Amino acid sequence: MELKIRKIGNGYGVLFPKQLMEEMKVTENSVVQVEKVGEIHQMKPLDEQFRQQVESFLRTEQKHRNTYRELAK
Repeated sequence: MELKIRKIGNGYGVLFPKQLMEEMKVTENSVVQVEKVGEIHQMKPLDEQFRQQVESFLRTEQKHRNTYRELAK
């Protein structure tokens, strides 16, 4: 599938066809993650629940470091 990059204000954007949005299981205002895998850039929906869990862990990591080490055993 080829998509055209368009100028939108001071930035750029891509219009996604409805079919692609449905296949990716994203809606308007969904957040996607783009990462480079070798020479390819891969885009996937961001798992919001997982992101929140990681942020919670990072906020408490320093304070509960020893507890986390014990739980990991």
